[in-house]
Amino acid sequence: MAKTLLIVAHAPSPNTEKLAQAAYGGANHPDLDINVILKSPQDTQPEDVLAADALLLGTTENLAYMAGLTKDFFDRCYYPVLEEKQGMPFALYIRAGHDGTGTKLAVKTITTGLRWSWIQEALILQGEWQDSFADQVKELAMTLAAGVEAGIY
Repeated sequence: MAKTLLIVAHAPSPNTEKLAQAAYGGANHPDLDINVILKSPQDTQPEDVLAADALLLGTTENLAYMAGLTKDFFDRCYYPVLEEKQGMPFALYIRAGHDGTGTKLAVKTITTGLRWSWIQEALILQGEWQDSFADQVKELAMTLAAGVEAGIY
């Protein structure tokens, strides 16, 4: 039975939508046998997280913090998944105009409480938009999906 990768991506602009689609495309690589689900933070419920074997989170940085809808996702899902999803493989990408460290710290604090396992440091996409951002997100999603499928994570 194929494992499930849940991608929760806040995509309020055309460029962040490109990132979400790049994540979805990377995780859906034809050589991988994994079920990939892409949802917005506001549409993601605790049941979605409980059904997942891994989670990739994409968010913008707003006022040196994660997007409000991303925080809302954590607010709604934290306690319902706390005991069930300890050790879940996790990765994060942040679309940050300037810095990204405030968002990274906030998400790290929350996921430490959840006891999720980061597969690598947060991917922070800083500064003016670059088309290479989508390639980086695609690679991150593919890495997470391949590792989950292989049982590495």
